[in-house]
Amino acid sequence: MHLRATIAVLTLASLSAAAADWPQFLGPTRNAAYAGPEVAEPWPKEGPPMAWQKKLGTGWAGPVAAGGKVIVFHRIANEELVECLDAKSGRELWKQAFPTHYTDRFGFDNGPRSTPCIADGRVFTFGADGNVHALDFATGKSLWSINAAQDFTADQGFFGFACSPLVEGNRLLLNIGGKSGAGLVAFDTATGKVLWQVRDDEASYSSPVAATIAGQRHALFFARHQLVSLDPANGKVRFTFPWGPKMQASVSAAVPVVSGDSVFISAGYGAGAALLRVEAGGVKTIWSGEEQLTAQYVTPVLRDGFLYGFEGRVDTGPRPELRCVELATGKVRWSTDRVTHGGIILAGGDLLITSDTGELVRVAADPKAFAEKARAQILGREGRSQPALADGLLLARDKTKLVAVELHRR
Repeated sequence: MHLRATIAVLTLASLSAAAADWPQFLGPTRNAAYAGPEVAEPWPKEGPPMAWQKKLGTGWAGPVAAGGKVIVFHRIANEELVECLDAKSGRELWKQAFPTHYTDRFGFDNGPRSTPCIADGRVFTFGADGNVHALDFATGKSLWSINAAQDFTADQGFFGFACSPLVEGNRLLLNIGGKSGAGLVAFDTATGKVLWQVRDDEASYSSPVAATIAGQRHALFFARHQLVSLDPANGKVRFTFPWGPKMQASVSAAVPVVSGDSVFISAGYGAGAALLRVEAGGVKTIWSGEEQLTAQYVTPVLRDGFLYGFEGRVDTGPRPELRCVELATGKVRWSTDRVTHGGIILAGGDLLITSDTGELVRVAADPKAFAEKARAQILGREGRSQPALADGLLLARDKTKLVAVELHRR
């Protein structure tokens, strides 16, 4: 009995530690929801304390963290750098560099866009010019690599390769957009061997998400012109739903949001939003429209049946608005332009937003009304990366630095 109790305690401790990690884009379950220690409230008048910061090169790849370590992916000169840092101090533990020749066609940024993924003792990265690398998480040793542009005749699109890797079992899933049936690809996480490749869908800038819906496992890919659901074990198509921006020169980047048997998708450039119900043999549209929540690239978060996200485009038109939308009906509960567009994390009953202008804003996730609780300037005014929240430590970056901000309750 003592042994069983000890095992139970260790198991709970392990689960608690895992819940506090942020090992991939949008967190442990890829829904931007934090399940770690409670976030402190209120913040000091001068803002939450800064634990450490680190100078970075270019890129929009968000940080990730697991087991007390932080991974950051950026570019300096002609190298893409994968760096592992101690979460408490920011001290460098290891660094791996890979050559890159990517040039942004519009002159915005030549660094990586894709957020790394930590899984099964490995780190996976996808560079802007199509290089996929698997590294040993403990040492940084290179394990395997492929080049999507060369190996699958994939095009970098308008702004480079941007899909953040997803690990499902022993499979690394990527929206590559390759030719000859290599639009969506699964690699063996240990060897890099192609396990399956399917379809000719062009890549968008969205990343896949895996979820169990109506008793079946789905890997959902928002490709350039449609939502595609696959069986992640073998790549068999479960359903497709033609949908996407009406403009050819467009960027679709928000990840599908799954709730029970429903899937919410959203994009700018005239696409709007849609709520789908997964049924036997396909999907049914519950509602759709362009007036509810057109997310250009930030994925909305869901709490208690309500979506919180940004309506509108960053690059043109009116200033984007933070909005609360009832998932079941598409009804807009409230909307405000008092928070600048940025990445969103759901922490308990609050939204933590790292704005493109470098502010950290705390807003109540309350469908009744907009209620700002705090804000602080933590970064410069050129940020676009999704933040991470690991064990009470907020990790956020702009185009010059990474900051670690202490948000845990003392």
